[in-house]
Amino acid sequence: MTEAQDKGTTSISLVREAIFAATQRNLDVNAALHRAGIAGELLNSPRARVPALAFARLWAALADLMDDEFFGLDSHPMRRGSYALMCHSALHAENLEHALRRMLRFLRVVLDDMYGELRCDGEHALIVLHDRGPTRRLYAYGTWFILVHGLACWLARRRIPLIEMSFRASAPVDDSDYRLRFCEEVTFSAPETLIRFDRSFLDLKVTETEATLRAFLQATPANILVKYRNESSTTALIRRRLRNQLPDEWPDLDALAPSLNMSCATLQRRLSADGTNYRRLKDELRRDVAIELLSNSSLTVAEVAAQTGFQETSAFHRAFRKWTGASPGIYRHGKGAATD
Repeated sequence: MTEAQDKGTTSISLVREAIFAATQRNLDVNAALHRAGIAGELLNSPRARVPALAFARLWAALADLMDDEFFGLDSHPMRRGSYALMCHSALHAENLEHALRRMLRFLRVVLDDMYGELRCDGEHALIVLHDRGPTRRLYAYGTWFILVHGLACWLARRRIPLIEMSFRASAPVDDSDYRLRFCEEVTFSAPETLIRFDRSFLDLKVTETEATLRAFLQATPANILVKYRNESSTTALIRRRLRNQLPDEWPDLDALAPSLNMSCATLQRRLSADGTNYRRLKDELRRDVAIELLSNSSLTVAEVAAQTGFQETSAFHRAFRKWTGASPGIYRHGKGAATD
């Protein structure tokens, strides 16, 4: 396994959320899915997941299809090119606080239904997202914060770690996408929609320039979706340890814990706080690598099975169906469709 094979995966429920508005408008969603390399059949498999980079391609395809970089989530479209203008508006700010205030002002002009406010609370800074009354779809809140947080991280040339995040919207069936992208401390059905982070980050200098902006925009949205996600959890730490080894070489819990300077009990407790356990973590890593290889490599299903630790292809088929509710062949259907 290589680092490139562990970009992670995105739940099919988030894919359905992304295409919801386009579907309601009877737009050609199948063309966007094809461009992203996502087989349409996966929409009918509730446990299915897609490569994170395929989801990023879907963002770009939908923005083109709808001429809206906010995907129909606001009553006023965020026309194609708006995000680039927001980047330009923040690029020459004095520091990150100044840049954030420019971003929030820009989005308040562009969007009608929601706007952000930067507050300071002791040692913490908060960005509160106001939604002018009715609770919006969770995906709308998450998308807004990805646009803002992703740009802030790039301007500072580092991830801005979040202490907590809350949403007015109710919890989804699978909240792993939000915990992976933002932070572990995520609350739903909260009084306010906000993120909280250390106030000291507001003083960071904006180090990016016009010369580096072009490359950033060319890599968007993959960079803001994947590069700046939460990598500080115990789960993420262990995945980094395991991903460059074959599954047959993965240590058991008793051997892993000392290598992380933890007792087994502490490691189990931290994994439990992340909503998982070691066995499930290993299964999910094998699943994600299998999905990536099936979607983006020329390996046969038998070769993918071997690389993910299965001696028999039939056993891999059974495990893969258990993980995703879909056959490996469906992922082959979408393979190669993406050309971006």
